[in-house]
Amino acid sequence: MAIDWQAFWLTLQLAVIVSAILFVIGLPVAYWIAFSRARWKFLVEAVVALPIVLPPTVLGFYVLVALGPRSPLGRWWLTLTGHTLAFTFSGLVIGSILYSLPFAVQPFVASFSGVDRKLIAASATLGASHLRTFLRVILPLSMPGLITGGALSFAHTMGEFGVVLMVGGNIPGVTRTVSIDIFDQVQASNYAAANQTAVLLLVVCFGLLSLVYGLNRKAWLFGPGR
Repeated sequence: MAIDWQAFWLTLQLAVIVSAILFVIGLPVAYWIAFSRARWKFLVEAVVALPIVLPPTVLGFYVLVALGPRSPLGRWWLTLTGHTLAFTFSGLVIGSILYSLPFAVQPFVASFSGVDRKLIAASATLGASHLRTFLRVILPLSMPGLITGGALSFAHTMGEFGVVLMVGGNIPGVTRTVSIDIFDQVQASNYAAANQTAVLLLVVCFGLLSLVYGLNRKAWLFGPGR
């Protein structure tokens, strides 16, 4: 049996959408964590990191409940569209965003925290606004971490299993991802097909991470001050 390209392209689409949304959401969250002096900041950090230690089935279960027709979000979506968010591609996107959140935010925070505060203070002294300082000083100096966060959230979404299975089920062309396809092939003892798909996923993720480390190495070698 050949590779299920429908599942592969659906997974690729999911990973692109999730990593793009996480980039938009993760930047302000990471900025606040890196520069805020709030005493309760550790609680936000714990919530962001929770998906790393929480079993995917637990997270998937609560996401499924939150998207169901009995929840406020589920009822609103049902009224708006006529169907629930659970077992849909949109539901997969929401679940994947929550599950991959720390893989984007934590590298962002590390990069923002590593920016020399003297440069930020100098920018403020010269009259630059917070937004201008962020765009002209913090963002360029944090580029390696931003690349890493985007790539990790993309690769992590590509390999998700527990959350997508709980939230989306296994609907071909709608919620059937590569990881679920591999599981099904193994369950059916189609090891050759499972191996082909697994090798494809391995090559994609390895190539992506190699590209990221290569770009980051170049950024550190030829970045500001070099």
